[in-house]
Amino acid sequence: MSVSCQTKAQTYTIETTLGNIKIKLYENTPLHKANFEQMVEEQVYDSVLFHRVIQYFMIQGGDPSTKYADNGEMPVYVERETIPAEFLSENFHKKGALAAARTGDFVNPEKRSSPTQFYIVQGKTYTEEELKYQEDFGGKSWTLEQKEVYKTLGGTPFLDNEYTVYGEVIEGLDVVDVIAAVPTLPNDRPASDVRIIRIVKD
Repeated sequence: MSVSCQTKAQTYTIETTLGNIKIKLYENTPLHKANFEQMVEEQVYDSVLFHRVIQYFMIQGGDPSTKYADNGEMPVYVERETIPAEFLSENFHKKGALAAARTGDFVNPEKRSSPTQFYIVQGKTYTEEELKYQEDFGGKSWTLEQKEVYKTLGGTPFLDNEYTVYGEVIEGLDVVDVIAAVPTLPNDRPASDVRIIRIVKD
């Protein structure tokens, strides 16, 4: 199941060692769309790891320095110039959302995005009461349709308006689940490497 936010979009296939994930990019986040397209064209993502995996939360990859990382190592990558946030209420963290990783608020109060690292949401489902709590005390707000998605498909609603969502999975949510379930080390890196072979434009 995938709930679409857009009608027109470019699609890409993320080929991984555990299966393929097809995504589409949103037209209403042009800075992130153009950046992702550039990274794919430059083959930045070829052979990088999903280096941070947390079941019922998300899978994160895109760090070029992980191409040659030793087993268990979490390298520190010096980012290129970051991307301004593009927060839109219609782009939300449902299961399968594609979003940009970033550094924390303390060093990044504008919540600018990493130009390379991204994550795909797995998340979990939420009750009406849990969502209301986040509205009342977390400053969140959703449409009735979005709430229904969080209650049925699931996601990570607490990340909305904190990280830029710029696309979504249209095929391969089962592969996201498989990657999210792999055994991990204490630093959330998979115990056995899960690698992005390449990302190709469809």
